[in-house]
Amino acid sequence: MNLLHLLLRTSPTAMAIAVVAGGLSGGGSARLVALVNEVVTGRQGVTAPFLWSFFGLLAGVVVAGYMSQLLLIRLAQGALFDLRLVLARQLLDCPLRQLEALGSHRLIAALTADIETIASAFTVVPFLCIDLAIVGGSLIYLGWLSLPLLLVIVAFIALATVTYQLIAQQARRFLVTAREEQDHLFKHLRGIIHGIKELKLHHQRRQVFLSEELRQTAATYRHFNMLGMGIFAGATSWGQLIFFAIMSVFLFVIPRFSPLETALLASYILTIIYLSAPLENLMRRLPILSRASIALDKVESFGFMLNHCQEPPSPVRLPQGNTWQCLALNHVTYDYDRGADTTPFTVGPINLTLTRPEVVFLIGGNGSGKSTLAKLITGLYPPTTGHITLDGEAIADSNREAYRQQFSAIFADFYLFDRLLALDSPEQIEQANTYLTALQLDHKVHLRAGELSTTDLSQGQRKRLALLTAYLEDRPVYLFDEWAADQDPQFKAVFYTQILPELKRRGKLVLAITHDDKYFHLADRILKLESGQLVEHSGSQIFS
Repeated sequence: MNLLHLLLRTSPTAMAIAVVAGGLSGGGSARLVALVNEVVTGRQGVTAPFLWSFFGLLAGVVVAGYMSQLLLIRLAQGALFDLRLVLARQLLDCPLRQLEALGSHRLIAALTADIETIASAFTVVPFLCIDLAIVGGSLIYLGWLSLPLLLVIVAFIALATVTYQLIAQQARRFLVTAREEQDHLFKHLRGIIHGIKELKLHHQRRQVFLSEELRQTAATYRHFNMLGMGIFAGATSWGQLIFFAIMSVFLFVIPRFSPLETALLASYILTIIYLSAPLENLMRRLPILSRASIALDKVESFGFMLNHCQEPPSPVRLPQGNTWQCLALNHVTYDYDRGADTTPFTVGPINLTLTRPEVVFLIGGNGSGKSTLAKLITGLYPPTTGHITLDGEAIADSNREAYRQQFSAIFADFYLFDRLLALDSPEQIEQANTYLTALQLDHKVHLRAGELSTTDLSQGQRKRLALLTAYLEDRPVYLFDEWAADQDPQFKAVFYTQILPELKRRGKLVLAITHDDKYFHLADRILKLESGQLVEHSGSQIFS
């Protein structure tokens, strides 16, 4: 999709009005040049009617140009607004595993740098349209003066256009390569942000990262950008050369073979000089449009990929609502492809039945598949084979969204929003204040219109805030991924001896990924994963 198509998709009617207004402005500008030429060449005297028509036309040009720019600005910003929202919706609708495969650095580059590049192009679109209208109107005027001479100009313009396109294609190839390098650059910048502690603690690692990783990628990105923009600069200079060649032909070549009237020659020269500004503007703005086109292609490529893996809409509700009692995994497997250089990892086949109310601990070594199983159970990953049921109702694409609404989960890499999104009714706010006190956070965090006063807390305290959100959601299943790992001994005991039993008393199914063997005796069941295979243990088996 190109930029013009994006604008047309936003509002074809407004686009048509803007083009007409721009055409009137450009045509009026050309007519003003014609009037000036007539006065300069003596064909028109400066009379009162002439002045009225001149200044009336001038006012019309200004008003039409303003209207065209205003409409195009609204169109451009509307298209940019729609593009951001569409991309965000597609990201939210895309299955989790596909997003993980894309990588956050690519997604962030698309949502930030690419969108800003497109925005910069949209800001020049109004002026581009006005310049095109001025050029078009001026060419019509020149054709009215002398059609044969216009054909000479058209021939030069055709030559300039063809050669410019050939040069621009090479420049675009370099800019496309630069855009690919930008993904790698964002990955390294992300490494600085998330790996700052490790880099600060190891001087040699920091220097190698800067010199061999970041510097090399940034240099490659700069190199291809300079090549692309340098070629565009050469193309612009070539266009200027063509422009002066046109003037030279009219001044020194054509008069030798076909004598021209002084008035006609003067009109042509004045008009060509007038055209120099819009033509130069067009050439200088084309690189901006080219970069924006590359960015839009990149964004659209994510869009197509996201559409390809987009989950189907889930209007189907679970027949039993939240009253179900039994969650079962039947011969469930999940193939986890870690990349071409590693051996694929498979979780399962797993046969597991979980019932409410129940407290289940999930244990296992690193890389055993605990987090993958948690994502399978919560519906974030669809099974590769097998199926999940609620009271015998199979979970499929059509009802997976409704199935996911049965879970409140706090994963190890959880994200804490600074607002209680969709949890800010007066009753929920009152509950939240009660929970803040129970979680020993009321002295640090306050609620203002559903917004948390701060989330800048220790990791353990942030997990307590996440638990507050989970409490307010009040869903049938609670999943905790190493929740207690960052808690002090006192609150860790509260979690296992008070919070989990309380959730069970409320009829909840609790699944906790944990290594705290001190509290294993409090679980109704203990499930152990070993290399993707599930083994069930009793408490006595664990300690024997």
